[in-house]
Amino acid sequence: MDIFDYIIVGAGSAGCVLANRLAADRNTRVLLLEAGGNDNYHWIHIPVGYLYCINNPRTDWCFSTEKEEGLNGRALNYPRGKVLGGCSSINGMIYMRGQARDYDQWRQMGCDGWGWDDVLPLFKQSEDFYKGADALHGSGGEWRVERAPVRWAVLEAFQQAAKEAGIPETADFNRGSNEGSGYFDVNQRSGIRWNTSKAFMRPAVARGNLTVLTKAHTKRLILEGDTVKGVEVHHDGITKQFFASKETVLSAGSIGSPHLLELSGIGNPEVLRKAGIDVVHAAPSVGENLQDHLQLRVVFKVTGVPTLNEKASSLFGKMAIGMEYALRRSGPMAMAPSQLGIFTRSGPDKETPDLQFHVQPVSLDKFGDPVHRFPAITASVCNLRPESRGSVHVRSPDFALQPAIAPHYLTSERDKQVAVQSIRIARNISKQPSFARFTPQEYKPGSQFETDDDLAKVAGDIGTTIFHPVGTCRMGSDPDSVVDPRLRFRGLKRLRVADASIMPTITSGNTNSPTIMIAEKAAQMILADNR
Repeated sequence: MDIFDYIIVGAGSAGCVLANRLAADRNTRVLLLEAGGNDNYHWIHIPVGYLYCINNPRTDWCFSTEKEEGLNGRALNYPRGKVLGGCSSINGMIYMRGQARDYDQWRQMGCDGWGWDDVLPLFKQSEDFYKGADALHGSGGEWRVERAPVRWAVLEAFQQAAKEAGIPETADFNRGSNEGSGYFDVNQRSGIRWNTSKAFMRPAVARGNLTVLTKAHTKRLILEGDTVKGVEVHHDGITKQFFASKETVLSAGSIGSPHLLELSGIGNPEVLRKAGIDVVHAAPSVGENLQDHLQLRVVFKVTGVPTLNEKASSLFGKMAIGMEYALRRSGPMAMAPSQLGIFTRSGPDKETPDLQFHVQPVSLDKFGDPVHRFPAITASVCNLRPESRGSVHVRSPDFALQPAIAPHYLTSERDKQVAVQSIRIARNISKQPSFARFTPQEYKPGSQFETDDDLAKVAGDIGTTIFHPVGTCRMGSDPDSVVDPRLRFRGLKRLRVADASIMPTITSGNTNSPTIMIAEKAAQMILADNR
């Protein structure tokens, strides 16, 4: 009973998709392992509930980064989903594919089969688009995509101001070029979060050949020579072993997958020896190439227009918000964290947009704090293609100890320049007539920061993760890559990695739906290679 055809480590955005596809044949036995618990927590399913899921050990690993030089010595909380559905259970619900350029670049880097024309059918395969199918969208798939349910006058004004600043409007960010401004489409169904557990895993469980274990923390891979035989798991207070007759697939994410490899003695020998772990298989690139989107939260006070701050800072307003959601599944509780998106270029030298704004009709000092008691909006902007590279590495043989996460934000001079320009672009939009009529005052970082040096320094003070770590098990055709373009681990048999960690470079936008696409492609390749 402990032998399966496939073992999948991690029941997150990728793992739930893989489980569904690999278990489509009822004669195939699949084991899906999740270190977290069930997704029956009510705040997972209410869109505003991300506020109560992030930094909550019931649903989040509650990681933190090392102290970052580029952030002026600060460490950041680093949320990662620890629950069925993984990050799709706690994220911002934004449906974003990135740009055609991203995937064509992967192909040019030696990842054959990963160009835009190759991956577009995989996005469409999963998709259930609210407008129906067309040449670039799918319908009837498991991954529901709906129109953002709430509109705000202050956001409409900011969008119009962006247009006055030369940024066009767009009705769809997911057609290969996401340049322009518009409301984000979201992964919701009728005002309720739609995570990969509901979309992909539960239908697969109903077939009877998928076993799902929650609170099952994988400790290490079991190797025999150069072949991965299975996994050792901490479950119900004891250590258990499970074996895969075909393949073991790591879908534990950009933090979990390299950490598990290193716990198993697979990685850079120097890193392993420093952590007190015997070297089983040398793979120096494991845990390297960490990339993330750093967001700079620019806050403008406004007058003469409603924002969420007024409602959310009073008891009566909170009661009204709750009633609206209870009765109609609408209003602020149905909102994704960000509503209005803007994609633009940091300078004329950019071929495609390299900046993304998440604009919100609300403001606060930092995530988890109460909202401000004055009307304000947040224009959060991130560099979509950072040059800075970090790492994730094991600290100790203790599987329960979090790895060292060092994103190395703003260590590239080019990234600092883009950060400066990002703040200037936000300011320029705020000064356009459609928004200037609300007499905006810059609350954060503050108009007193004017020079490039001032803005580069303050970017380190206000910058924070937007939760998009990728790249730590890099895919490539070169011998230094961790996995090949079919996601097979180099130098070991019957092992693949299929999650955001395989991205050679980060996609130009939110990374959850690209991770689902990666799982779709992985499933196709795994099934083809095991026929």
